Amino acid sequence: MARTTHTVSNQPPPLVGYDVFTGDRALVEAVERHLGPGLRDEARESLALLGRATGSEQVREWGEQANENPPRLRTHDRYGHRVDEVHFHPAWHRILGRSVSSGLTDAWGLPGGHVRRAAGFLVATQAEAGHGCPLSMTHAAVPALRIEPELAEVWEPAARSHVYERALLPVAEKPGALLGMAMTEKQGGSDVRANTTEARPLAAAGEYVLTGHKWFCSAPMSDAFLVLAQAPAGLTCFLVPRVLADGSRNAFLIQRLKDKLGNRSNASAEVEFDGTTWARRIGEEGRGVRSIMGMVAATRLDCVLGSAALMRQAVAQAVHHCSYRSAFGGPLAEKPLMRNVLADLALESEAATVLGMRLAAAYDAAEEGGEDGGQDAARERALLRIAVPVAKYWVTKRCTPVVTEALECLGGNGYVEESGMPRLLRESPLNSVWEGSGNVQALDVVRVLRTEPLSLDAFLREIGAARGADHRFDRAVRELLAELADLDGVEARARRLVERMALVLQGALLVRWAPPEVADAFCAARLGGDGGAAFGTLPHTLDLRTVVERARVEV
Repeated sequence: MARTTHTVSNQPPPLVGYDVFTGDRALVEAVERHLGPGLRDEARESLALLGRATGSEQVREWGEQANENPPRLRTHDRYGHRVDEVHFHPAWHRILGRSVSSGLTDAWGLPGGHVRRAAGFLVATQAEAGHGCPLSMTHAAVPALRIEPELAEVWEPAARSHVYERALLPVAEKPGALLGMAMTEKQGGSDVRANTTEARPLAAAGEYVLTGHKWFCSAPMSDAFLVLAQAPAGLTCFLVPRVLADGSRNAFLIQRLKDKLGNRSNASAEVEFDGTTWARRIGEEGRGVRSIMGMVAATRLDCVLGSAALMRQAVAQAVHHCSYRSAFGGPLAEKPLMRNVLADLALESEAATVLGMRLAAAYDAAEEGGEDGGQDAARERALLRIAVPVAKYWVTKRCTPVVTEALECLGGNGYVEESGMPRLLRESPLNSVWEGSGNVQALDVVRVLRTEPLSLDAFLREIGAARGADHRFDRAVRELLAELADLDGVEARARRLVERMALVLQGALLVRWAPPEVADAFCAARLGGDGGAAFGTLPHTLDLRTVVERARVEV
């Protein structure tokens, strides 16, 4: 009788069929902490519903299908008419529609809206990060739309709708709409003031036609885009709809789709405005950067949340694998050295989540307080101005090393596409590039330090709330204050300074809110110098088992 050789053993079960929200203790605690008592029950219920869907085998399959079947450009129809359409796999529409229906473009003006939406964004993008782009830009466009009340009256309800309508129609005929952004040009990159796209005014007030080329336009099948162009008085912000009020297509010529490292389910395009492209001005001529900065700040926070989501998914996969995989006589997660690696990764993931959710709470506090909402609301706005670029710089840069190390925890299995880890790894550098690279963020922080003392004061108050609880944290604060006191030659050391600000801010939040084991480990390794350059170099005297158990998902 032939012996069977195909017996599978010592392989972990797939991490599916679980609640992505409820299984994330740091995220659940952040939602509890930042929402008022009257909002918590309903938020927990809706986020758990989204979490169960995200962790389901069906939605995970949709994410895989959307990634494996990237969008295709169709410039002309069968008769030769220019249509400029991007076709997506049905799985893309399903996963995007689920997120829209879960309210992930609807936060502004709702009590606790930003905290709930940030938690949902962090959960949903773990299934497939690419669909986070249109969600993020649609959500972030609202502050710019509100500069022009007539535009906001039409477009804000469509943007905040919980209905996903994929067809290109006039906005008045759509139950829901998505918005995008097209700022970057091939000659300027992040230097948007070097943009050459021209805006020529028409007879009707606020109406223009555009001529120019945009090097990056993400989610080009959105219903409208915020665009920067040179008007007679200088760089100005415009709304460019895909379909005009009479039902005709606006001149929005998609030249090609980018072939990207990751984020493959999401279309990124080069687009041309041919001199007949109709646009509506937002804000005053020459004030384009100011008009669009509200959108930029909100999308930068989503870069933080998106990176936190990637880290959380990578760490969850690594802990899950090592909990079931045995080697040398026991589960990998029980081996002291592997436990050190997993705990170190879990620290980074939790620190990113706690920071991102704190900033979402600042948005709620600033908005609910209003422009005249007193010192607390003003302080939260000032904190956002400095803490968002600080967080965007640091959290997005930590994402790739975290995902790389988590992949290594799976060994050769992690290098195989079926594990899902290569997809996470390809996605991991993205958020450090989009919405301003690391240097742009660091220089933005320097600009705030030099010109906006209220923001520095708000930052110092935030970290000051944790002083006296940990001697390593207190020492790090003193060292940071010494660096901030001397801004001579600060541009050359801006990255070092912003890194230190991010670590101290994360430390402050963990000291105040995380379990003692987490805060102790973070302060020892990240602030006290008792850790190495690689993950897995935490002091062996720490309670690492508790840190790892906190990151484990129950299936």
